[in-house]
Amino acid sequence: MTRIKRTLTVAAAALSSALVLSACGSNSSPLEEEGADTDNSQASEEAIVIGSQDYYSNEIIAEAYAQALENAGYEVDRQFRIGQREAYLPEIEAGDIDLFPEYSGPVLQYWEPDTEARLPDDVYAELEEAAPDGLNVLEQSPATDQDSYVVTQEFADEWDLETVEDLDKVTEPLTLGANSEAESRPNGPEGLAETYGIEVGFSPIEDSGGPLTVKALQDGDVQMAIIYTADPSIEANDLVSLEDTKGLFLSSNVVPLASDKVDEEAAQIINDVSAAMSPDDLISLNNRSVTDQLPAAEIAKDWLEEKGLI
Repeated sequence: MTRIKRTLTVAAAALSSALVLSACGSNSSPLEEEGADTDNSQASEEAIVIGSQDYYSNEIIAEAYAQALENAGYEVDRQFRIGQREAYLPEIEAGDIDLFPEYSGPVLQYWEPDTEARLPDDVYAELEEAAPDGLNVLEQSPATDQDSYVVTQEFADEWDLETVEDLDKVTEPLTLGANSEAESRPNGPEGLAETYGIEVGFSPIEDSGGPLTVKALQDGDVQMAIIYTADPSIEANDLVSLEDTKGLFLSSNVVPLASDKVDEEAAQIINDVSAAMSPDDLISLNNRSVTDQLPAAEIAKDWLEEKGLI
């Protein structure tokens, strides 16, 4: 692949530009102590624009991409904490973001809502076919961050819950808590009803399964929530992930999406990062963010050095 000059047009995005820019503007420079210039107004046409979700774990992975590329001499423009899939994927498709850590199943389901792929290799193969022209799916990582329906241990014990199907035993009203986008996604209330015959209400909680979601579960404001399996808060707060026996949630390996601006050398660097990251690594990285309250830049740098990638 050849590196293509392209004027960055993130500020002209059609979807929620003001929101996107305010989110990106809040991101601090990950390598300020090393003199890295991340002022967007000074970013050159040659910089690889790296984005991330408005989710701490995704930002850590994006920061690992950024530092690995910078270590190899590439110029990087960080556009982190953009938002959720409905906000950032149009930016990626338009070529305004060059590199983004995604999750194989959810992004496939965004492009192919009726996909029947469920296992990791099947999901990845179909994702390669589904990606729009000009967008490359790099190698998927062993690291996974799977969406899951989560309940409190107390609620699970009360109703003898181990699987999503077991929710049929619950005789009181159920409310699902998650980011507002989840209400219309395949694994929202409609998907639960179609796949499992489970009727639930919905309560939007805009923190991607974070402390507000956990508190809503503990307070009984919601009875179940969507929380990623790599989130250390599940173990820390004695929560239970219900087994998705019918595969409503697709396999979800970390997978980078890249524009043609990410040349072969840069792609190999990112593939090396992906290959080095295990599921346990991702949980450990997330724990350093949640428990130790360390910034994404420090967490990523320590991990890259530990793996010999920088």
